[in-house]
Amino acid sequence: MTIKEKQDELVSEFEFLEDWLDKYQQIIDKGMSGAGIDPKFKTDENLIEGCQSKVWVTAEYRDGKVYYQGESNTDIAGGIVVMLVDVLSGQTPDDILNSELYFIDKIGLKEHLSPTRSNGMLAMVKQMRLYAMAFKQMNQ
Repeated sequence: MTIKEKQDELVSEFEFLEDWLDKYQQIIDKGMSGAGIDPKFKTDENLIEGCQSKVWVTAEYRDGKVYYQGESNTDIAGGIVVMLVDVLSGQTPDDILNSELYFIDKIGLKEHLSPTRSNGMLAMVKQMRLYAMAFKQMNQ
């Protein structure tokens, strides 16, 4: 599935939710349903700087694609990182670097997150793109 297809699927999961409390619950549920991160990767070097919560993200490169793991110690950040992992994992570095993550706007995250959560989400995206960039450089 492409990044666009994954985002469209995510947007459709949120479309029928009109109340923001329901949307927050959906985000929390996403976090709880995520695979999480292998405990050996819960290290300071995998912590995302700029997040108020503790958020760990790691990535590995296999067969030309990037596979992420992510987890947080809080519900909302946990849901956000799981959605990002779901959308970007299994894609090529170029696809990740060239993707526009429009699901963030379409489900209303941008306008309903506090400034600190919003900054944290941007820091997660930035770190995930940095992993993709590093893998691209290593394999040129």
